[in-house]
Parts: sequence; structure tokens; C-alpha cells
Amino acid sequence: MSGHLHLLEGDARNPKYRALGRQHLEEIVGKPDLKFASRDVELVRAYLLRHPEVSGLFITGGDPMIMSASNLERYIEPLLDPQLESLQTIRIGTKATAYWPYRFTSDDDADAVLLLFERVQRAGRQLVVVTHYSRPRELLPSAAQEAVCRIRSTGAVIFCQAPVIRRVNDSADIWADLWQAELKLGCVPYYMFIERDTGPKNYFEIPLLCAFNIFRDAYRRVSGVARTVRGPVMSATPGKVIIDGISTIQGERVFVLRFLRARDPDWEGWPFFARFDPSATWFTDLVPAFGDARFFYEERMEQIVREKAGGTLGDVPLATTGKV
Repeated sequence: MSGHLHLLEGDARNPKYRALGRQHLEEIVGKPDLKFASRDVELVRAYLLRHPEVSGLFITGGDPMIMSASNLERYIEPLLDPQLESLQTIRIGTKATAYWPYRFTSDDDADAVLLLFERVQRAGRQLVVVTHYSRPRELLPSAAQEAVCRIRSTGAVIFCQAPVIRRVNDSADIWADLWQAELKLGCVPYYMFIERDTGPKNYFEIPLLCAFNIFRDAYRRVSGVARTVRGPVMSATPGKVIIDGISTIQGERVFVLRFLRARDPDWEGWPFFARFDPSATWFTDLVPAFGDARFFYEERMEQIVREKAGGTLGDVPLATTGKV
């Protein structure tokens, strides 16, 4: 069984760091408090050596591309060890391609970043840049297009995802145009997410029903090669949950749900049903259909939470394993 390990950039939990705009980047890149501790990477490397069933690793945060090339190298280089032959993919999550494409074109160490990406490929790993474009206009500037071209020239693959956000991109036209624009540049449309239930979510959230309709209508408007995209998806505590449809079963209207990835792999791929609620905006707003007291996964999820109460999952701290 294959799996993925998420390496979370710890300093991203600092509110000051989360709130940074590009104008502040040069003040902090390279400072010690924004560096990973090398022992954390060695911990991950040791874990991967002990767990060959893990085939992929996701570096996220925060935004890892806020780091200098030398700092990023410090974390990626140990993962290129030939002994880690089971590690097939390294993913980097970033929105820098949209808000600061110059990170990959004209920054002082832009070339060093791309050379690092090439080294990942030469080491036999597939580098995947998971980037966030919220509207097609983010792909219009020549700098944004050059950034995509340069990243792809290293052999890296670019997957694109974004949340559906009220007042920003809550339109099927916008999403269809976005996926077509991504495809035109050689990128892979990947996910439409539901806005997470954090921060000022009340301003940005839309009902699940609306998100489903936006996705369905946009999906109808694109060709088959753009239909790599999946959605609408919620990255909830039990796992990634997709809304597959809305149906009526035994006289009850329901959301048809499915785990794409889950805390327990046995949950993945099986449809389950929530009572239809036109005002629900997040997974925790939903209740089981057909009068059931609990969703099928809840008892096992409680067991997983108890197992994690000691602060570890296997032999890796929870802060390292991160989200599903």
C-alpha cells in the first residue's frame, strides 16, 4: 500500500508569518527563525527509510517558496538519498506562481531554485508543484506565464487547485476559463476545494449546494483533457471528502459523498450519504441520512484520535505528519 507524508513548515503557524505580503519577504528570508531545524528533516528521512510503503512527500505550510533556494535545498537534498528508492514524488505547495512569479524568473536565486528542481528530477523523483490560481487573470501576466514555462522546463509537473470563494470566483464561467487557461500553459487542473472552516470564513464561504452546482456547470463546459479536476472537495479532519452528487434515495434527498483520501485507507472510494441541507457550508454541518446516528467512519475516527492522544503517529510526531 502506498501513502504520502506531509512535511509541514512549522513557522507557518506564526500569525506574523501567515500575514506576510511580498513586500516583507526580503526582510525575513534566510533568518534563523524561519528555517526548518535540520533534525526535523533527518527525522523524516529516517521515517521514510523505515517505511518504504510511503511513496510521496508533500512540503507545504505556509508557503515553502518564501524560503531562499539555499534553505529549500537544505530540506530537499536529504530526500534525494539513493537509499530512499521508495520515494517517488516530492510535492511543493505554493501560491508564489500567482502572487510573485518572479520567484521563478528574476529573483536573485530564481535560477538556483530551478537548478534544485532539476536535481530532484535527475535523482529519479518526480517533482510536482501544486500551485494555487483563484482566477484566470492570475495567469495573464507575462511573468506568470514565464514562471510556469521555466518550472516545467525542469521536468516538474504543475498541478493547479484553489478554493471556491464567494465574491472572488463563485462562478462556473470563471472556473471553466481558469481550467482552460491552466491547460493551455501545460498545467493540470487538480482540485476545486471548499473554503476551509477557519478564519473569516463567513465572508468567503458558500453553501455546499452552490459549490456543487458551480463545479458541475463548469465541468460541463470543458473538454475531456481538462476533466482531470476533482471537486468540490473538503479537506476535513477524517480526510478529503468529495461531493459526488445530490440524489433522492428511498424518498430522502441526500448529498452523495466519498473519501478521496482518508485517515483510514479502508474508507476510501466507498460512497456514503448525508441528509441534504441547502444551507450547509462545511462537512461538520452535515448529518447522516436515513436516520442513522453516525457516519460509517466515526467509531474508527474516534479510535484514531485516542491513539494519537499520546502525541505520535507511529514513530513520527503529529506536527510532522500533518494533514491528509
